[in-house]
Amino acid sequence: MKLTLRRSHERGHAGHGWLDTYHSFSFADYYDPAHMGFRSLRVINQDVIAPSAGFPTHPHADMEIFSYILWGALEHRDSMGNGRVLKPGQIQLMSAGRGVTHSEFNPSKTEGASLLQIWIQPRQRGLTPSYTEWHPDPAKENEPKVLVISSDGREGSATIHQEADIYRVRLPKGQSMTHEVQSGRGVWFQLIQGSVNAHDSALQAGDAFSTEDVGILTLRASDDVEGLLFDLA
Repeated sequence: MKLTLRRSHERGHAGHGWLDTYHSFSFADYYDPAHMGFRSLRVINQDVIAPSAGFPTHPHADMEIFSYILWGALEHRDSMGNGRVLKPGQIQLMSAGRGVTHSEFNPSKTEGASLLQIWIQPRQRGLTPSYTEWHPDPAKENEPKVLVISSDGREGSATIHQEADIYRVRLPKGQSMTHEVQSGRGVWFQLIQGSVNAHDSALQAGDAFSTEDVGILTLRASDDVEGLLFDLA
């Protein structure tokens, strides 16, 4: 199986004082025509937000946007009336549809916060805006692959308006997992922490790979691993 690697140090980077961010794909002032997205996946930003800092109210439209909290906390408020504080391992998913405004802040006055912010293009424009969350199930805490977002909400996953299955991957050192890449689909794997071997490639935290080859993808953890696996139409 052929993998296309996206190394952490090759990503776009911006330091704004209150925000330190890495961009897997072109975003804001970072532009690379070779990295505009993968299938419907348009943005993966790895953000570290300073205490009491964040993104003030701003608009979005026609995009499925979700945040996966890595450490610290994230306070979300939007024009649909939602107000939440998300903790590590939790996901908030907002379908911007025909238009919504929101803000995201680190509510702590002393501790930083980190998250992956991810944008996926919806299957159609002009949808009714909506908001949902995914919280970890303690009964599945040790499962290597847990479905967190899907198009149909199965297995307790949050629902997205796109043919996309997104899995949280957690592997202890020495353990492995497999995933079948089906015809007409592609997989992007974003490694959050640890190190992993994927076929003939070794990945460290922040690295990613993509593949559109049909077959069985195998991941083996060299250290305790956490990541997100995107299976996209």
